[in-house]
Amino acid sequence: MFLTGLVLAAGASVRLGEAKQLLPYRGRTLLDATLDLARSCGFDQLLVTLGGAAGEVRDRVDLTGCQVVENPEFSSGCGSSVSTAARAVDPRADALVLLLGDQPGVRAADVRRVATAATPLAVCRYVDGLGHPFRFAREVIPELYDLHGDKAVWKLLHSGRHPVTEVPVDGPVPIDVDTRADYERLLAGEA
Repeated sequence: MFLTGLVLAAGASVRLGEAKQLLPYRGRTLLDATLDLARSCGFDQLLVTLGGAAGEVRDRVDLTGCQVVENPEFSSGCGSSVSTAARAVDPRADALVLLLGDQPGVRAADVRRVATAATPLAVCRYVDGLGHPFRFAREVIPELYDLHGDKAVWKLLHSGRHPVTEVPVDGPVPIDVDTRADYERLLAGEA
């Protein structure tokens, strides 16, 4: 099975007030930690979207093994990053697995379990709700081309157009860093 991983890291970090991709985390940056996780998943293709602070990210983050996809429309929400990156998915891909660049607490084993789901869509079912990563089978990828806004993938997931597997995962939804309080919780080890 040919798998493409996509790490969303194009946001402008409006709520945080600084580039969250570059926040210090475990001796490197937050995005480095997430990309290390993504590289450990064994994807055949690894995409990362950049937009806000793209120049600084390129200078300070190890992008080895990643195909960078620049999203000039990053300020319109993560849907634009997904739609821009979907066009760069290798045509051999059987599925696309979507990860958030500000959520380093996701476990590689859970990513692999979601990636191998048999339905067109899959999502993690944590003890406290649904969360990333998401999986989109090859036949769903063209629908990603037209996504808009911040909740676009959730709308697709809940649209009823495709069967969805909810992959059970131990523990709560890993922290994704949107605010200073989220970052402080992550640093405190609550991830």
